[in-house]
Amino acid sequence: MTAVQHAPPAGRPAPAPGRPPARRRGAARPWRTPEPPPTGVARLLPHTVAGRVRALTALAAVLLVAMLAVSWWAIANAREGVRVIGQDAGPQVVATGDLYFQLTDMDAQLANALLIGGAAGDGRTQALARYDENRQKAGTALLKAAKLADETTEDNTARDVLDALGRYEYLAGRALLLDEQSQHASGPPSDKVIDLYRQATDLMKLDVLPKAYNLTLDNGTLVRHTYEDKRSAVLAGRTWIMVTGVALLAVLLGFQLYLARRFRRLLNVPLALATLGTLALLLAGATMLSGQAGHLRKAKEEGFDSILALSRTRAISNSAAADETRFLLDPGRADAYEQVYLSKSQTVLYLKAGNLTEYNQAVQSNLAFEPGRAKFLGFLGTEANRPTESDKRRAQLADALGKALKDYQKVQANDSQMRVLVHGGQREQAVAGRSASAADFTEYDRSLQALARVHQTAFDEAVKDGDDGTSGWYAVLPIAGVVIAALVFVGVRPRLAEYRWSK
Repeated sequence: MTAVQHAPPAGRPAPAPGRPPARRRGAARPWRTPEPPPTGVARLLPHTVAGRVRALTALAAVLLVAMLAVSWWAIANAREGVRVIGQDAGPQVVATGDLYFQLTDMDAQLANALLIGGAAGDGRTQALARYDENRQKAGTALLKAAKLADETTEDNTARDVLDALGRYEYLAGRALLLDEQSQHASGPPSDKVIDLYRQATDLMKLDVLPKAYNLTLDNGTLVRHTYEDKRSAVLAGRTWIMVTGVALLAVLLGFQLYLARRFRRLLNVPLALATLGTLALLLAGATMLSGQAGHLRKAKEEGFDSILALSRTRAISNSAAADETRFLLDPGRADAYEQVYLSKSQTVLYLKAGNLTEYNQAVQSNLAFEPGRAKFLGFLGTEANRPTESDKRRAQLADALGKALKDYQKVQANDSQMRVLVHGGQREQAVAGRSASAADFTEYDRSLQALARVHQTAFDEAVKDGDDGTSGWYAVLPIAGVVIAALVFVGVRPRLAEYRWSK
């Protein structure tokens, strides 16, 4: 059946072939299929321009707060690390490290006083005066150690050292009193004096000194843990500042591009200033924290560690010198004191040797070194190989260490000569020569102190730089945060006011 085709109404042209007829005015619009609702993550995203602008503003604010919070946390850790290492525990640990030297010097001066006896001169008086001076310094150092103790075990150790030191002083006083009553002018003291001295020196070596060293180690652990924790926190803070700062920069740049495309504005000036401010804060914060990590490392490794090690070197060297006196004072233990002297000498500066003769020969010929390439070990070997950033300070350390090594050679040469005299039956000449060798040892000890002062300077500089490096940052962070947030708000508000409705 053929379809009937109706002609168009009169006065209206027929539609062109292939085109749908025009919709009559007033007729209903054709039905359009609605877009399906968003699913998944898209449901959480804003679907209007105003919503997107507000979302980007909120994201920028969150990242800004995160960046400021991380910066604040990292700066607080840096300041705490500098305070503990440079102003609180660090100096007190050095003071307790000096305690070991003062205790060993007490025992050395007691041995000197007993060896000199009633011989002519004022050597005994000087030895006893130095003994009393070190006794007072040791008491002060113990008080500092007790104040520093933050655990029961450390406090108990300090009390034990004080108690053992009191027993040592009692034995030392009895030995000196009995020796004064005998008034020997030459030769070793009486057997009773020697017996009392043995009790005193054994108490010092086996009880007082080990506990004092443990006290130094315990307190040093506080500094080491503080350094490791705070420096790690500073470096972690620097990383998170960079992460949050870069994310904030990306959001601000993306925000700038979105506004330029949507509102056909080439540049949003307040938003651009906020971006530049964020970049400046990011770079300044990361640089400052890198510097703080460097100051902490310098204060700990180039300053504190070396100062404490050289304090230990002085104490062991002084104890070795006391073993020389004990070698002369107590012939019954001469072999033991000789072997102990070799062990302590190799702790200070290690060179392979089977006996003191071989050691002295090695010391006299093998102490030339280049910084960082020393062939000898021990405390002085560690010092020679310790890395240093500053060329000027490296030269200062090399000169100071070179002087200390030359003086150490003299000390070992004097020891060798003294033992040759004793083994040759010339004990009185060996005792008489102790005054000259004592002067050389004093010069060597001064060289160690001069070397320590170079490290003390580095330590003080690092602590000062650490304090100055964070100065004012607690004011900079909130001010910078308010300024950046205000610029973002000023840049966004007119755009929201412009916008009425859009999809």
